Amino acid sequence: MSEIIHKLFGPRQAKSKEIPTVPLPQKPPGDEKPPAQEKIRLELPQLIIGCAQSNGKQRDHNEDALLTLTTNLSSDRGNTTLGLYIVADGMGGHKHGEEASELAVRAISSQIVRKVITLLLSPKPGVPSESIQEIMQEGAQEAHRVIVKNAPGGGTTITSLLILDKQMTLSHVGDSRAYTIAPDGEIHALTRDHSLVMRMIELGQITTQEAAVHPQRNVLYRALGQGELFAPDIGTYPLPESGHILLCSDGLWGVVSEESIARLVNSAPNPQVACQLLIDAANEGGGPDNISAILIRIPD
Repeated sequence: MSEIIHKLFGPRQAKSKEIPTVPLPQKPPGDEKPPAQEKIRLELPQLIIGCAQSNGKQRDHNEDALLTLTTNLSSDRGNTTLGLYIVADGMGGHKHGEEASELAVRAISSQIVRKVITLLLSPKPGVPSESIQEIMQEGAQEAHRVIVKNAPGGGTTITSLLILDKQMTLSHVGDSRAYTIAPDGEIHALTRDHSLVMRMIELGQITTQEAAVHPQRNVLYRALGQGELFAPDIGTYPLPESGHILLCSDGLWGVVSEESIARLVNSAPNPQVACQLLIDAANEGGGPDNISAILIRIPD
C-alpha cells in the first residue's frame, strides 16, 4: 500500500511549498491525566478528530456544511491512514446558500471516495489514472457545476483536506480557512482568502486591522457556484509529525483571534472538546454567522 500511495504523489504532482512541522507535548496544557496514563503511547498511528457546528447567535438557519471521514487499514503488511475533511460555508444573501454548501460537500467527497479511497481499499489496490491534485481539482469543478444546475444563484466556499499516510493535499476556494497549530501557540494559515479585503491587504491599500472592520469584509471574488468555472488553490504538503490541523468557516476565525484559537486548542483535553470551546468562544463574541470547525490531532 505504501508503494501505491508513493506513486499517487509522484512527479505528476505540482511542486508545493513545505510547511513547518510542529511537535506536540506529551501532555497538552489543561489535559490533566492520572500519572498511570501519562506514558500511554498510541502504537497504531492514527488521526484523532473532533468537529462542532452552530447556527450562531444572529442566524436562524445553518448555511455551513462539514464532513469528516477517517479510517485506518492495518495488517502485517503495514498501516495506512486515510482522512477526508471538508468545511463549506454557503454564501449568505444568496439563494440556496445552504443547499450549495451541502451539494459541494457531497460532490467533492463522492468524487474522492470513488476515485481514491475505494480504489486504495479494494482487494487489489491500484493507482488512479490521475494525480491526487487533479482528482481534487475535478471534485471542486464538479461541485461548481452541480451547484449551478441544482441551486442556481447559490454559492459556497470550500476547504477540503485529504490525508494519505504522511502526505496531505488541500483544495481551497473562498474564505474558510485551514491552519496548523503548534503547542507553543504558533498558528499558521495554510489557505489564502479569496476576498476583497485580502486583495486590498495584498495591494497595501488597507491594514489587517482595517480589514477586520471593513464594510465589505465578507465580499468574495471567488466561490463555487458563482461566475465562470475556475481551478481551486491546491497544494500537497508533508503531514506534520505531530500537532493540530484546523479547518473552519469565517464564523470562527472572523470573531475569535488566532491567538485565542491556538490557546483553546492547546488547552483542551481532546479535539472534540476543543471544537466545542471554539464554537462557544465565537458565540460569546456575538455569533454573527454560522460557525463550523474540524480539528485533527496528530499524536507524536
